[in-house]
Amino acid sequence: QVQLVESGGGLVQAGGSLRLSCAASGNNADYYAIGWFRQAPGKEREGVSCISPGSTRINYTDSVKGRFTVSRDNAKNTVYLQMNGLEPEGTAVYYCAARFGAYCRAEMTYWGQGTQVTVSS
Repeated sequence: QVQLVESGGGLVQAGGSLRLSCAASGNNADYYAIGWFRQAPGKEREGVSCISPGSTRINYTDSVKGRFTVSRDNAKNTVYLQMNGLEPEGTAVYYCAARFGAYCRAEMTYWGQGTQVTVSS
């Protein structure tokens, strides 16, 4: 079992930055791919980024490429999502999720409780 706790959300002006953290605890948490997802009001949840256990596989959804950077520190069992150039369309609840192995899927195994990100125009 893996427990995930997100932090770092908040209110920021358009063009600003935030860094989200996802602290993982439990057995062999560093063997799990970690994905970041977001869900805006009235919209379906979408995948934002994914990082494999050894950080060898990283991907982003097209809308955040060049602005968001995902990284992980396995010694601290923490995954980060650095978000720069935030846009009002980025307003959503951001979740981290874990799945054993190298790949993320829409249906991840464990989910955090989410952290709200609000971008004002």
